[in-house]
Amino acid sequence: MNVRNYCKLEIMSLPENVSFARACVGAFASQLGCTLEEIDEIKLVVSEAVSNSIIHAYENRGTELITIVVSLLDGRTLEIIVEDYGKGIEDVARVLQPSYSSEPSRMGLGFSFMKSFMDELEVISRPGEGTSVQMRRSFVSKDNEAYA
Repeated sequence: MNVRNYCKLEIMSLPENVSFARACVGAFASQLGCTLEEIDEIKLVVSEAVSNSIIHAYENRGTELITIVVSLLDGRTLEIIVEDYGKGIEDVARVLQPSYSSEPSRMGLGFSFMKSFMDELEVISRPGEGTSVQMRRSFVSKDNEAYA
């Protein structure tokens, strides 16, 4: 697929940067003429992926780097990649199970939301090296709806 437009964002692993990442990716995705509901879904999956990096990969150390790459591909496909360079995931299949959480105080719904709102989800991780969450969603033009 050809890249029609592209944006790369690097943020520190601070909780206050989650809303910034959401806003940036939401604004970028609005080029597709998405509905407000679709933009909210995109913002939610970005929020979940970035929060996972902060909480799990970096254990709330706010001095680390998270990279977010968002691309508009041929047609009307949005690709979002969220990468961290943290501790990685030992068993990716396990963390992708609904309601799985490594911490009992958490609900473990982040990847479930990502699967629900995106057409494709791939998680690539190497223990000790980091994790890449790659998501794609295609959008179809809709008539008579509110657009962002």
